[in-house]
Amino acid sequence: MTTKTILAIDPGFERLGIAILERSIDGKHIIIYSECFKTSAKISFAERLVLIGEKVESIIKKHKPSALSIEKLYLANNQKTVMNVSEARGVVLYVAKKYKLNIFEYSPPQIKVAVTGYGKADKGMVMDMVRKLVKIDIKVKSDDELDAIAIGLTMLACER
Repeated sequence: MTTKTILAIDPGFERLGIAILERSIDGKHIIIYSECFKTSAKISFAERLVLIGEKVESIIKKHKPSALSIEKLYLANNQKTVMNVSEARGVVLYVAKKYKLNIFEYSPPQIKVAVTGYGKADKGMVMDMVRKLVKIDIKVKSDDELDAIAIGLTMLACER
C-alpha cells in the first residue's frame, strides 16, 4: 500500500503548529505526528527563526514528507505580528525547498471550505470537523496542532 506523507504547518514565531499526515491509497488520513513548537520571547527574534528552521529540518529528516502544506498569511490588525509571522513562514518555505518538498499554500477561507464545506466557518466548527475527519491516535494538545492538521487535510482534499 503506497502512502503520501505530508508536512503541514500553521506558521508562527511564538507557536508553530506542526503535523505529519499520511494518506494511503484507500484514502484514509492518519496523523503520524503533531506538535505545537514554541519559542521563547526571552531570546532574540533571529534566534527564534533559527530554532524554527532547525525544528522543521529535523522533522523533514525524520519523517521524509514529499510535500509541505502551509497557510497563507491573511491580513491582520497587528502589522508587527504579521511581519514576524511572515519571516517565520519564509524560514519554513526555505527549509522545505532545500529538501525539495512540493509546496502547497492555502488561505484561511480555502482551509475552511476544504474541512467544513463553508468558507466562513468559525474556529470551533473547523476543530470539530478535524476531529471527525482523521484518526488521531496521539494526544493533540493545542489549537495550533489542530490548525496544522486542518491545513494538511486541505492539501489532501485538494491535491489528489
